[in-house]
Amino acid sequence: MDLGLTGKTVIVTGAGRGIGLAVTRAFVREGAAVVTGSRDVSAELKEMADAGNVHPVAVDLRDPQGPSTLVEAAVSAFGGLDVLVNNVGAVHPRTGGFRSITDEDWDATLTINFLAAVRATRAALPHLVERGTGSIVTVSSVNAFLPDPLVIDYSAAKAALSNFCKALSKEVGPSGVRVNTVSPGPVATDLWLGGDGVASTVARATGGSAEAVAEQAAGDAVTGRFTRPEEVADLVVFLAGARAGNVTGADFTIDGGLVSTL
Repeated sequence: MDLGLTGKTVIVTGAGRGIGLAVTRAFVREGAAVVTGSRDVSAELKEMADAGNVHPVAVDLRDPQGPSTLVEAAVSAFGGLDVLVNNVGAVHPRTGGFRSITDEDWDATLTINFLAAVRATRAALPHLVERGTGSIVTVSSVNAFLPDPLVIDYSAAKAALSNFCKALSKEVGPSGVRVNTVSPGPVATDLWLGGDGVASTVARATGGSAEAVAEQAAGDAVTGRFTRPEEVADLVVFLAGARAGNVTGADFTIDGGLVSTL
């Protein structure tokens, strides 16, 4: 299926690993030029850059100027912008409960999971409008509508993110810019399964094993497994492309049936 992405310029935030890296690879396969934003340029991104498919930018997206720096680098390198993928994010399980979360924790969570996307969108929007067929795809989370006290600040940030994207879609749709969100459940990445991921953090707090925590989380899905990052990436790329040309203001859950409500 031709998604109409050949020759398009795409920005992917948080692209060094996990979902962002999978999204980057998926766009490269579709023939797009991908500008990636991450604090460090990973070995995988360097390899793709050497092959001429990716233009990596080392940038701290927590910095208020970081997102605009990334957008400026993309426009400078390729003369414009067609797609923005807001993917950067982070989660820290709050095993000490709500009262253990400081103002600094709240600020950090809201910055990386919400404000980074707001700032990137603000910087990218004039260039997307100029194209007349721009697309913004934002990686949210099932926690936007499935609040969890273990990640209460993350859940709140993702709820704000999804609401922001839905509202923005109504404003910019007449200008030809589509705005959609993808809401994964647990995904098989370091965010969940790494040494400092959710499973290990919960296991240390409860005296269990990371494997048991991950197995229980996977068992909450009807499919009995975590989503693979490549599956999220395929959905993101489809929404960015021309085949989804009349899809906007929509959210797509990819969670193996974890959420049981309509």
